[in-house]
Amino acid sequence: MKLYIDSADVEKIARIQDYYPVTGVTTNPTILAAEGRPYLETLKEIRSIIGMEKEIFVQVLGNWAEEMLEEGKYILDTIPGNVLMKVPVTEEGLKAIRMLSSEGIPVLATTIYTGMQALLAAMAGAKYVAPYVNRINNLPGNGRQVVSEIVALFDRFDMGCEVLAASFKNVQQVYDAVLAGAHAVTVDPDIIEKFVAFPSTKEDVSDFQQKWQAAFGPDHTNLMKG
Repeated sequence: MKLYIDSADVEKIARIQDYYPVTGVTTNPTILAAEGRPYLETLKEIRSIIGMEKEIFVQVLGNWAEEMLEEGKYILDTIPGNVLMKVPVTEEGLKAIRMLSSEGIPVLATTIYTGMQALLAAMAGAKYVAPYVNRINNLPGNGRQVVSEIVALFDRFDMGCEVLAASFKNVQQVYDAVLAGAHAVTVDPDIIEKFVAFPSTKEDVSDFQQKWQAAFGPDHTNLMKG
């Protein structure tokens, strides 16, 4: 299972990168615009934080497939390392996915709400598809079920495309997507930090320390002294 940071906040990315086993960073136009900085500068700083091997996702903005292709080439020429393009699943987006993929440019198909959208994107050559779990729930729909259906479709037709679930508001939604078979998730840093923030764990650690100190003193290096 792959874990991506869904953010362009370089300070938060650096912190999560330091503590958690992340595979890369996903961005979108809204996330990049919220930082109030030149987007290329932000992307290059993210690259410097996570290293050259981990994936960075950047979304195209063109209305036409040819524009999306040119944007993808520009981003790949400008941002070093392992970069993937995010393409919305519209008619022009499907065409762009096919064009980008034919030139060896890896694509994440985004803005996915149905299994059919995901299947078409995979058939067009997408490496990943991103169903929007929370937004599906708000339609209303069932985000977990959609993830499960996409996974089943990909398994049935041996698509070689991975489900990178997105759009989460809490830890339970992330966990549900993983249980439904998502190969990867992209999550806001504030939610990632809650993955291990279980009160009983903190209480157990405190209890262990108190009992150790009562028996051996406050110096934690005693454990290494025998």
